[in-house]
This record gives sequence, structure tokens and C-alpha cells, in this order.
Amino acid sequence: IRPSYICLGFILIPGTQLPSIIGGNEANPHSRPYMAYINITTDWGYGFFCGGFLIRDNVVLTAAHCNCKVGHIHVSLGAHNISADEWDRQIIRVRRRIPHPEYDAETLQNDIMLLQLEEKANLSCEVGPIRLAHRAVKKGAVCSVAGWGGTEPWAGSPTSSVLLEAKLKSDEFHSGNQYRCGQSGDSGGPLVCNGKAHGIVSYGSENWSPPGVYTKVTHYLSWIHKVLNKLDI
Repeated sequence: IRPSYICLGFILIPGTQLPSIIGGNEANPHSRPYMAYINITTDWGYGFFCGGFLIRDNVVLTAAHCNCKVGHIHVSLGAHNISADEWDRQIIRVRRRIPHPEYDAETLQNDIMLLQLEEKANLSCEVGPIRLAHRAVKKGAVCSVAGWGGTEPWAGSPTSSVLLEAKLKSDEFHSGNQYRCGQSGDSGGPLVCNGKAHGIVSYGSENWSPPGVYTKVTHYLSWIHKVLNKLDI
């Protein structure tokens, strides 16, 4: 049985900090045009957010645990400072949310979800899709993560207004024990290696530091393409 998640141990590249994205460095504005800020608002007014990434002009990939069965989801594309009024930001409502049919909220297995947008994004230098990996990431590859999540290693810590990033060099790649804690806000964002999305941030270790657990994109390629073909998108 092939593992559907990857447990990664990383060596931080000198000049970067902890990749949760706790203490990460501010990304160059719009250097990651695929990044999506997902705002989830429940019917009773409670709100939270996740990360995600654009894979087609009207499809975003994220974590299934970011789903809320009641309420609305809006996706911000082309964002950098989420608290600022940015002229190049596009905010699009989600038409359809498609979590993996075998997603398990208790174990976080199959933690992957597609979001179909109500309209196509206007592709530009600030907004554009990222390619999905078709082969497993190799040991020693240089990877990176990014997000607007918590900035300190404790639950409920302040989130970042600007997109933070951390570059990582893999030390070991293996399926391993699952942890039940993770830093809010970074969930759903991509693990990027060699310019392709290899993983989806699922959850981290008990102190919000590496190793983290990411949903393995290559394991779900057939499901992703099946859904896209069925929806004709």
C-alpha cells in the first residue's frame, strides 16, 4: 500500500527560520502567484482561514479539514498583505467544494479538497496556477512552504498579515507517525519542490516544528483528474 501522506524532516537552509511558517521570512510580493487565501465563514458568523493554491484558472487545491459544511468560502488570489487594500487582489466565491470521498476527520487521512470557483481568475503576473508533481520528491531536494498562519510556536498565536515563506532542504522522507497538532492558517498550502506542488500542508508536530505531515499530491493525481474531467473544468 502506498502511503498517502509524507512525513518530512527538514534541515533549514541558512538564512531561513522555522518553517511552520513560524518566524518565516516575508516573501517577495507576488513571487508565488499560485497562493490562495481561503476565508471560511459559517452561517453563525464564525470565521477562519486556510491556505491553498491555484491549479487551474477556476480550481484551488487545499486540505479537506478546511471544509465547513455550512457557510460560505471566498478565495483571495494575488494577495500579499491580507490586511491591506491591494488593487491586484481577486476575491472569488467558491461554487463547489469537493473533499476526497474517503477523507477521515479523525485521522486526517485523505486530507485533500478541490474548490471550484464561481468564475475564472484573471491570470496575470500576480495570479497564476502551479503545476502538480507527477513523481515523488527526492531526498535532498530543496523545497519551500508559505502561508499567512501563526507566527509563534503555540496555539492561538497571532497570524501574519503578509505572506511568509521558508526554504527547506529535506533530510529524510518517509511515512511516519501522525501528530494531531498544527499551526492554524498554514493548512492547505503547498509544499513546493523544484517549482511543482508535491504536498498539501496537513498538520505538524506537537510543538509546531518539523517534521510536518503533508498530503502527497502524486497519490491523488488520478482522483484530481477524474473530478476535473467530470466537472469539465
